[in-house]
Amino acid sequence: MQGKARYIFPASMAFFMSFFMSGVITAFNLGVDAAFPLHWMQAWALAFPLATLAAFVSAPIAGRITRYIVARLERPAA
Repeated sequence: MQGKARYIFPASMAFFMSFFMSGVITAFNLGVDAAFPLHWMQAWALAFPLATLAAFVSAPIAGRITRYIVARLERPAA
């Protein structure tokens, strides 16, 4: 990925992943009641910056692993 997309893509993925996962985990741990939205948003406020950092740090590693696996899969059978 090049240009601005290399920054926007991991940040948008972190946004959606952290939003979804913090909601599911909060519901699982605390249940869904009147306080759920507040607890979810508190969890997401912590999760989103951490997920964004993790996405930027892990993207080069994940890219190398992906290229390695794809190269192995695309090799002709012996």
